[in-house]
Amino acid sequence: MNMLKVGDKVPDFSAKDQDGNTINLSDYKGKKLVVFFYPKANTPGCTAEACNLRDNYKELQDQGFELLGVSADSEKKQTNFRNKYEFPFPLLADEDHTVINTFGVWGPKKFMGKEYDGIHRTTFVIDGEGVVENVIEKVKTKDHAAQILA
Repeated sequence: MNMLKVGDKVPDFSAKDQDGNTINLSDYKGKKLVVFFYPKANTPGCTAEACNLRDNYKELQDQGFELLGVSADSEKKQTNFRNKYEFPFPLLADEDHTVINTFGVWGPKKFMGKEYDGIHRTTFVIDGEGVVENVIEKVKTKDHAAQILA
């Protein structure tokens, strides 16, 4: 796993969101962007994290942040997740791992004694020039917006 670090320039990427629209990193030029990676839509931790960001979305926007959620789920799963919880931000359906590999968040994980490869729950704060300003690896799912705003 070769994760992007603070100071790294994020390579441009393109991926489809839950509605099939193409989202590019370049769309956010000049804006602060929060890219949060989560393992799987509609699971308890991922739901808590995304709902916390939704509930604090106005405050995040007031601080100049745009948000982008990313997982390897299909467009259909992302659409259901977004609609069920009324998320105001796009969710990328990164089934081919383009964005996941760009940021380096795919790798070995352990859960209940089993080892497997998966997405590491990680959040990147990117400045208007596409440079990583902050990497949050220990995401507090129920209080994630506060970590970003800190």
